[in-house]
Amino acid sequence: MCRWLTYSGRSIYLEKLLFEPVNSLIQQSLHARKARVATNGDGFGLGWYGEREEPGTYHETLPAWNDRNLKSLSHQLQAPLFFAHVRASTGTATSRANCHPFTHGRWLFMHNGQIGGYDRIRRSLEQLIPDELYHCRQGTTDSELFFYLLFRHGLEQDPGRALAETVRAVLTVMQSHDIAEPFRMTASLTDGKRTFAVRFATDPDPPSLFYGCETDGLIIVSEPLDMIADHWQRVPAGHLLTVDGPCRISLAPFEVA
Repeated sequence: MCRWLTYSGRSIYLEKLLFEPVNSLIQQSLHARKARVATNGDGFGLGWYGEREEPGTYHETLPAWNDRNLKSLSHQLQAPLFFAHVRASTGTATSRANCHPFTHGRWLFMHNGQIGGYDRIRRSLEQLIPDELYHCRQGTTDSELFFYLLFRHGLEQDPGRALAETVRAVLTVMQSHDIAEPFRMTASLTDGKRTFAVRFATDPDPPSLFYGCETDGLIIVSEPLDMIADHWQRVPAGHLLTVDGPCRISLAPFEVA
């Protein structure tokens, strides 16, 4: 399972969250405390918004703890909204094209989890990607595939509904192929203005997800960055978190039935 972090608020240097906390995302890449796999060394990625509408991205296949460029970039780069992701592969290749976050236009997306039986239903799912977007798919992960399916289900009009309808479409394909393995996910999505995060599973064991409001802004993360319990709230299973501004959040049931 991967680890990821979303930040929105006042512009800060990325190193403040990626490197400085006692349980920073870089520390989690070496030793995650709430993941099935402790080490997340199959690449990493950043996505951030600056002066332009579309985000910038940086991806690398090196482990996050072993990349000097990441250390330098995060020391110099500041942003009011950014995504960061460290990857533990669930079977697909370690490549830059498979590193999160994924981007299309002004959108950023990243994911932790797995579509059950993905190797058996990948072809069926890929056929659901809109024809005009299929050429944009660069990698082989279920995460990137899920991202492009969001556009089929109205991402530009209603992101929360698109997330639910895409999950529903994936579950329909899984059921048609008699897939017994669970579908587990946390994911984060943004257009540079609003941010959405979801925690969902078809069994009682969804990946962990927390959020906390700090002086600078809101942090959504796979596991807390420190051990101070009152800094962090757990996102309940089967819920969608919507962020409309610094620490302006709403939490609602994520209904896919």
